[in-house]
Amino acid sequence: MRTRTPDARGRSTRSRRIAVLLAVFACGSGLVSCSTDSNDSGTSSFSPRPTAPNESNFTGSAPSALASAASSIIGSARASASAAASSAAAAASAFEASVSADTARASAAAQKELKDVQGSGNAMSEVAMTGLPKAETGGLLAVLVTITNKTDQKASYAVQIDFEDSDGKVVETRYVGAENLDPGKRAQPIAISRQPAEPQLTARLAKAQRY
Repeated sequence: MRTRTPDARGRSTRSRRIAVLLAVFACGSGLVSCSTDSNDSGTSSFSPRPTAPNESNFTGSAPSALASAASSIIGSARASASAAASSAAAAASAFEASVSADTARASAAAQKELKDVQGSGNAMSEVAMTGLPKAETGGLLAVLVTITNKTDQKASYAVQIDFEDSDGKVVETRYVGAENLDPGKRAQPIAISRQPAEPQLTARLAKAQRY
């Protein structure tokens, strides 16, 4: 039987220790290499690749910036046009109401007086007309009728204004007047057409009667 000497046992023990250290070192090196990268920080980083969204989950279509802007402009223009039309209509109504309140009775009296007058009447030289700017009438066609009493006595006047189209056809007739006008004094009633702005009409002094 072979016996080991103390030196042989010592060498064997040292060999086993070296083997264990080498194994630990190799394992440690493997772990380090698995948990580190080229970053100087020595910490691991993980950046998963993003996944594109599934388009089938979306409904409708993306809004067009140009179409949206155009729609906004059109809506704004329509609102402005509507507001302007309402404002113009209100201005026209207010102007006509203010005039009608002062001339309604005189107009009725003038129409009654002119009913039996033949021709153009006896006071054409005492009456003149001036068109009023539509900016002041709310867009309505209106004329300022100036009646001047050129006699030496107090007198009343009845005036007929015809509104004619481009062919000379009378489309509308309005009446204005002045009552008990002193000598040398004048009155300025307004004759207003209620016809649409188009076609454009022309005002003509048809009759003027002093009574």
